[in-house]
Amino acid sequence: MTVRRRPATEAEARALASAIRLRILRLCLDRALTNKQIAERLGANPATTLHHVRTLVATGFLDPQEARRGTRGAREVPYLATGKSWTLDVSELPGPARGLQAMIDAFLSEVEGALAERPDQIRASRLGLRLTAKERDEFDTRLNALLEEFKARQPGRTARAYSLFFALHPDLTRDS
Repeated sequence: MTVRRRPATEAEARALASAIRLRILRLCLDRALTNKQIAERLGANPATTLHHVRTLVATGFLDPQEARRGTRGAREVPYLATGKSWTLDVSELPGPARGLQAMIDAFLSEVEGALAERPDQIRASRLGLRLTAKERDEFDTRLNALLEEFKARQPGRTARAYSLFFALHPDLTRDS
């Protein structure tokens, strides 16, 4: 079963058109993190990170959790991803607003880190296909159903975090 995605608003599309925001959403996917924790994990300036966090909160991609006191008594707000980005269709938006470059940049940054830390844990495949429009649509539908199935599963106690990036694109070097 494939989730029916609604078109993203312009503000939602702009929020998703940033690699750093996509990385923040990934960091907060299943664990609430404070702005300070997010900045540390990204190796970024906390003030810059806070700007991105506020944008994601304003567009409904991050949900502020109950405030708590930090180690020095300062008020800290942890943030948790809402999962909203998975329910949006950004394919109908024109040009760079689709956020494709941001997704690619976020992917490359995350894989670069994984290559440095755990290269033996990376699985990659690359495949060239020739498909009719109907076959392409079937492939897309079946792949999305598989992704939905795994997304809906409850992780076991020993489950590790993995990320997946998939792109089906015209192969302009082979197309003739």
